Amino acid sequence: MVRLLRLMTVAPGHFHAALVQKRALYGIDPRTHVYAPLDDDTLAHLARITAFNNRRDHPTSWEVDLRAGADYLERFAREQPGNAVVLSGRNRPKIDLMRLAASNCLPVIADKPWIIEHSDFPKLDALFKEAELREVFMWDMLTERFEITNWLVREFARDADLFGSWQVGTPDEPALWMRSVHFLKKLVNGRPLVRPWWWFDPTVSGEAMADVGTHLADLSMWITAPDQAIDYATQIQMLAADRAPLVLTREQFGAATNLGAFPEELRPYVRGGNLHYAGNNTATYSLRGVHVKLETAWGFESPMGGDTHACVARGTKATITIRQQPSGRPEIFVTATDPAHHAEMLDRLRGRCSVLQRDFAGMSVSDLGTEAHVIIPDAWRASHEDHFAAVMDEFVRYFHAPRAIPPWERPNALARYYITTKAVELARQAS
Repeated sequence: MVRLLRLMTVAPGHFHAALVQKRALYGIDPRTHVYAPLDDDTLAHLARITAFNNRRDHPTSWEVDLRAGADYLERFAREQPGNAVVLSGRNRPKIDLMRLAASNCLPVIADKPWIIEHSDFPKLDALFKEAELREVFMWDMLTERFEITNWLVREFARDADLFGSWQVGTPDEPALWMRSVHFLKKLVNGRPLVRPWWWFDPTVSGEAMADVGTHLADLSMWITAPDQAIDYATQIQMLAADRAPLVLTREQFGAATNLGAFPEELRPYVRGGNLHYAGNNTATYSLRGVHVKLETAWGFESPMGGDTHACVARGTKATITIRQQPSGRPEIFVTATDPAHHAEMLDRLRGRCSVLQRDFAGMSVSDLGTEAHVIIPDAWRASHEDHFAAVMDEFVRYFHAPRAIPPWERPNALARYYITTKAVELARQAS
């Protein structure tokens, strides 16, 4: 008999808490429990779950047991009707919620970031020790690992015949460069996203590098050192970081939050009648000798309708690039490091794609003369929202077989949050 996974969602302040339930998965009890204050964040979460149940195509059948009130945390610790915890809300208190769950022998799937300040890094280390003692695991919603372009960069970069070895690079011309641009005004599940006011408070949500930078820090290890453990203390050297605000008018803030004015809590970040949101950061570091630069940025509204991602990975034989097209779709291009070896690179790329197509059919390579374009079939692509179902499927699988979790996941979780929080710390010192 399959042991049903019974979800308990605690303080769902972010829409990602609902997205992991967008699709019904085998092995999850349809009755879920929500412990939270009775506030706008909780009501928005319930509305999203209801929308999933009422979809015309592939509706879910969640039954929500709402246990709301000022004593929700006390009730959660005492009652525990479930056996797994979902966390996606205010970021600063998240690590304490995770430690509470671990102390009660509960596995957790939590959206990034787990910590936003480097002063909380010891709590993260303590969390993993507690989890190991209680024989439970903590799982991050690393959706970007399921983005097909990121996955293909990883596959191509680990092919020595195609990519060669990693260049060392320099701080000014890193061997791996990644940039992620997010936008405040967007649609989620077909509806305009309304952000809570606290999302703009860096003491609650963190600066951009501490938040969305988590994905980039994870990808930097996942791509340059696949399936290998990274020791943050000896294999990462932070070199530089900076920060700049995204300036929002009151009208733009209102469009993102449905609020008519800046709340009192955000007054310290209002200058000249505009809100200065900590939305733009960079981080430069050395990862096992390979120079990496990450850039996170926020804009108000996307000219292409969605978030964008760019990447340049430099090897001794080839450079792999992700470029966003005018259509908004990311595409992969491969260039020979030595232009005289273009034909040789093209043959090797086609050979690698041929191997991948044994499991995934339809990919092809177009020769553009100076570079090659990897044509990714539509069937291989999935939306950002659909990636959450893949993450949840992974969590369910490890819930039933925790010893199957790769041994490098835990040290690399420490490493990615070391990178993001140290970058924020360095940027503040430099500004």
